[in-house]
Amino acid sequence: MSKKQALLQAYNMNGLELPNRVVMAPMTRSRADNAGNKPTADLHGEYYKQRASAGLIIAEGSQISEKAVGYINTPGIYTEEQVKGWKEVTRKVHEANGRIFLQLWHVGRMSHPDFHDGELPLAPSAINPNDKSFTPEGFKETVTPKEMSIGEIKETIEDFKKAAENAMKAGFDGVEIHASNGYLLHQFFNGTSNTRSDEYGGSIEKRTRILFDVLDAIKEVVPENKIGIRLNPSLHDSFGMTLDEETIPGFDHIVQKLNDYNLAYLHLSEPFTDVSEVPYAETQIAKRYSPMYNGTIIINGGFDRESGNKVIEEGNAHLVAYGRPYISNPDLVERFEQNVPLSEFDQETFYSPGKEGYLTYEAKTTRTEVLQ
Repeated sequence: MSKKQALLQAYNMNGLELPNRVVMAPMTRSRADNAGNKPTADLHGEYYKQRASAGLIIAEGSQISEKAVGYINTPGIYTEEQVKGWKEVTRKVHEANGRIFLQLWHVGRMSHPDFHDGELPLAPSAINPNDKSFTPEGFKETVTPKEMSIGEIKETIEDFKKAAENAMKAGFDGVEIHASNGYLLHQFFNGTSNTRSDEYGGSIEKRTRILFDVLDAIKEVVPENKIGIRLNPSLHDSFGMTLDEETIPGFDHIVQKLNDYNLAYLHLSEPFTDVSEVPYAETQIAKRYSPMYNGTIIINGGFDRESGNKVIEEGNAHLVAYGRPYISNPDLVERFEQNVPLSEFDQETFYSPGKEGYLTYEAKTTRTEVLQ
């Protein structure tokens, strides 16, 4: 019975053999509560190792520089100590026959001066997202950010490149560029958050240019087939983002242009909120972009076992990423295979330090050979 499930079929992801099509989505868990924001073997290493039966793990967003941080206790990938910490994580995952990418992250205007010695966070334009930032003193209102100079944009592109290089040194199987969820690169795409009039603003081509500049820089140090991209086209009224008439055409442009690259995958999110009444929104992301994109599509957004199998069977995605179900079900693949009910997660421990709610969820199944 299990072999008939689309989610449990093997898949060749542009050269990387995956034993199944279940992806662990990148999730901030705020466990790097140490001076250097380093991942640790006993926490991060064990957490990802427990989930190594996933076809692919995409590790949590990791800041590419000090200027990129915007949430407490999140790991980075820009210092030697952080690279050493991640090496222990990838070693444990690979010893458990897993595959793991690292998500490269810059939050842009979603940060707060508390993270930057009082300096303003960077963004494409000086527009306050009017949201909240998770600071060491709790949630605080966001501020009006500093509009990035061309020099700061170029520096950020180099930071992405160096972070990608560091990720490969740390033993990751690839990297994911976080161009989603209202963070820096996403802020450049939308006219409601980018009002620049230089080469990085104005037209759709110019607003989306930074993504391709980042991608072209990273591919100098990472093979294209080990690079993924994360996009959230219909994000609206979350993370300070607002749709306008050029938002979806902008993402159409991005997706079509990504066909010129030989990427590992394109990771898309279905709308986080109900956008059926929102002008200009696309309510069915996988259905829109699967005919438009020639490579592997990972789809994310509220899927369960049944709907995950269905989206693959219908040809609208190749892989399905699961977020919150992976928090409380380290053996999610085996539960899908054996039809074991999922354990509930405790939202109180999503971002708290230590093992509780991180390493304390138990497997209820036995890992099986068909999934190795």
